[in-house]
Amino acid sequence: MPQFNPLIARLSPPPIPSVLAWAKAYDGSRGPLIDLSQAVPGYPPHPDMLKWLGEAASSPAYTGYGAIEGEDELRDAYADHVSKVYGAKITADNIHVTSGCNQAFISVAMTLAGSGDTILMTNPFYFNQETTLSMLGVKIELVPCDPANGFLPDVEAIAQALRPGVKALALVSPNNPTGAVYPPALLQKIFDLCRQNGTWLILDETYRDFLPAGAAPHGLFSNVRWQENLVCLYSFSKSFCIPGHRLGAVTASPAVVEQIAKVMDNLQICAPRSAQAALAKALPALDDWRAENREEITRRADALRQVMARAPGWKLQAIGAYFAYIRHPYADIGSDLVAEKLAKIAGIVCLPGDYFGEGQEGYLRFAFANADAATILKLEERLNGFSLPGI
Repeated sequence: MPQFNPLIARLSPPPIPSVLAWAKAYDGSRGPLIDLSQAVPGYPPHPDMLKWLGEAASSPAYTGYGAIEGEDELRDAYADHVSKVYGAKITADNIHVTSGCNQAFISVAMTLAGSGDTILMTNPFYFNQETTLSMLGVKIELVPCDPANGFLPDVEAIAQALRPGVKALALVSPNNPTGAVYPPALLQKIFDLCRQNGTWLILDETYRDFLPAGAAPHGLFSNVRWQENLVCLYSFSKSFCIPGHRLGAVTASPAVVEQIAKVMDNLQICAPRSAQAALAKALPALDDWRAENREEITRRADALRQVMARAPGWKLQAIGAYFAYIRHPYADIGSDLVAEKLAKIAGIVCLPGDYFGEGQEGYLRFAFANADAATILKLEERLNGFSLPGI
């Protein structure tokens, strides 16, 4: 009998469908299902975004193949956006548009590392990035994030893990799954360590737009030699509420962009063109709307903080942007069972910490941005009234 590729066959099935399957067993007795599983915007796109998507989708101009690196108008608009966010000079030559940020990551990983090479990740990690590297045959080494320090990366552990031959370090900030926001000074230290070791820093900033308004998330682009070892990833899905249109972006040196194009030509040829055209208009036009959404997400985070402060035994370990990392009160029970019973008994759908790395069985990930503040406040009664059968 023909055999599957063992690098694929040994991976677990995609986690989100399995969690949503638990929710189907919920009988509704505690009220409507509260879905905190997948990171999806809990509000609709702006009407103008929908209008621009419709206009572009019905235009013959976007029915053919496009540039592999992305539409010129979106690359220009996003380069201008990044320049303003970071106070740095970024040009369209630094931008490669992809079909979502997961595709951005796999194209970058394939560009920077080959089978047998090593890439560092944090523990906990974003599971899609871990499975990406595993299926590519890239070796993964994990550096710890300290729960007592809000799950920030341990600089000393990174310094010890970096050695000749380590191709890259992959970070996510604001973090998925913990929500932890890595301070600029911490990112600068890590960036400097990577530079000294000749290692790429891959920084996934999918949730960047939900940071409080003010200073730039980091100052790494101010280094005149940033292009030698920095690659930043981004997703348009959350900010513009269009995850189904699958658009992301890479910011890197023109040399990296050139290499990514070789990968993309085999993965997809070009990202969805009509959505790119719509986003090129939306990026400069919807700043105020996006700022309002950022404030709404902050209200949802504040509501969850209130809930967790009044939920004995449940501890809010870290929170930021879209996610909160919660320590559950069942010390001897794995997070997969706790999450399953929360879904089936209490109607709360979340992800087990086990999905995000070894030693995470005591935690759950709440994607709180999915629900409005009023819905989040209902978690208090459900958590306080929840118990595991037989415990």
